[in-house]
Amino acid sequence: MQKILAFFLSFVSLFSLLFTGNPRVTFTVDAAKTGGTVGNIVGHVNVWDMGTQFYDAQNDPQNDVFEFVQYVQLMQCSGGTADRDLFRDPTDTTVMDDYDFTRLLKNCEGILRLGAKPFLKLGSVPLKYTADYVLGGFGMNVFPPDDYTLYYRYIYALADALVQEFGRQEVLTWRFGVMTEFENDDWFYAKSKTPQDACEAYCKLYDYTVQALVDAIGEDVFVGAHAMAVTQGLWDETDFIRHVAQGTNYATGEKGTRICYLSASFYDSKPGKFTKGKTLPETIGDLRKTAEKYGLKDLLYGVDEGRILSASPGAEDSQLLSRTVGHTWQAAYDARLWTQAIRSGMDYFSSWGYLSGGILNGYPTVSYHVAKLTNKMAGERQLETLSTTGLLRRLCGIEADGVASMDTETGTVHVMVYNFKNDLQYDRSVQMKLSMHLPQFAGKTVCVTQYLVSDECNYFDEWLEDRKTYGIGDDCFFWSPDDPWLDADTTLHDPAAKQIYTQQLRDKYIECAKLVPTQQTQTVDADGTLILCPTLQASNVLFLEIQ
Repeated sequence: MQKILAFFLSFVSLFSLLFTGNPRVTFTVDAAKTGGTVGNIVGHVNVWDMGTQFYDAQNDPQNDVFEFVQYVQLMQCSGGTADRDLFRDPTDTTVMDDYDFTRLLKNCEGILRLGAKPFLKLGSVPLKYTADYVLGGFGMNVFPPDDYTLYYRYIYALADALVQEFGRQEVLTWRFGVMTEFENDDWFYAKSKTPQDACEAYCKLYDYTVQALVDAIGEDVFVGAHAMAVTQGLWDETDFIRHVAQGTNYATGEKGTRICYLSASFYDSKPGKFTKGKTLPETIGDLRKTAEKYGLKDLLYGVDEGRILSASPGAEDSQLLSRTVGHTWQAAYDARLWTQAIRSGMDYFSSWGYLSGGILNGYPTVSYHVAKLTNKMAGERQLETLSTTGLLRRLCGIEADGVASMDTETGTVHVMVYNFKNDLQYDRSVQMKLSMHLPQFAGKTVCVTQYLVSDECNYFDEWLEDRKTYGIGDDCFFWSPDDPWLDADTTLHDPAAKQIYTQQLRDKYIECAKLVPTQQTQTVDADGTLILCPTLQASNVLFLEIQ
């Protein structure tokens, strides 16, 4: 009956669009019907090259992403180039054990000081462990080691150094991964480059890496693997999943290999163009279905990198360094993505950054605001919701939807709704009817705190106007000027423009980026019903806390 009613109401939403120009959408929440626990979807960030950036890193006192970020993923942190290989002399092939883990240890120390935990993506294989190595699409060694036992000793020494520096119990709270997008031949393949040999080489690399971690840290070490999954790679990730579940372990000769999580990548092409591959729910659903088919029942699932690849072009490229745009449209995009992630039972979706300077400094973006609000749902129970946006989405591309959760101890309810269309020029508002069944508050007065993520808390629209005032053209950017991560030379390279952005107009942008909540009291009906009717402008996100 509920689905029939939703279908009927979706017709009403569509007709309201046709006759009034703005659709009306009903979004229902039932606090009497709870689902699974919501993960900290926004709790991971990934770092392309650790360098020395965490040596003296400090929390931003105004906009600290580590209030909600739990793990920092250091990608390919143990090798693949002369700069990443952890040796005193990465090019000296006469000495294979001149390990130097200083850089990794100091970065891990800095991450802990920020209040997060390291998530170490081990790989690629050091150059001197592969004769006639080849640098792939990401500039790193794509081949496996010539001697897997030698590689085992390297990873064992690395893990043992972590234990000696930080203690076994501490390191057991960290996370480890083996390579990035393991079936992507830009990252890894065997010298023959056949799918079968590439699969075997990765499975062998995984087994030896995991065994080194187990031997050095303990059998409870948290470790897993990152596939593309969203699209077809050189070989099928199903073969790896079957191997770790049922195959013979190359390192031990026993059945199976320890695995705690499986992750994917998920990128849309650009604003206005979704990926041609699977949707996010399909990507995670297929990984879970395959793992459970082979008996892996208790894995965590996440996305280790993703969002949006490119936008309008700069002088040299259209890529987005942060994989986000600064426009308020990104707020609704993120809310939609986090809603899908929560509904899919995901543990996390790792992002490249939330501030205009990445993760350590800069102005808060709309992505930061949405992430900080979404984090309020972490650990709560998901609530049953229903939106009448169905026909609008299918016929017009308009989505007015959301997600809700509840703290079962206090009864506090969080609701996030958004007005999204995959179009940067989208400008229609939606009349929303939020119909909530809150039996825990029946007949009581509640406090409703509202956070509206809109142009009013986004400095980027002011920046776009200031670009016109100061004559900052697209040629001042190497990569896409739509990217809010403009502190990096990869994006905004013009010194004068960068000075205007980061210093001259700093106070203005800080003020424009503030998100100020409002509060009101409401009386819940005796039957537990609370109805709110906000108007949600295009690309806006409304977050409610009801307590």
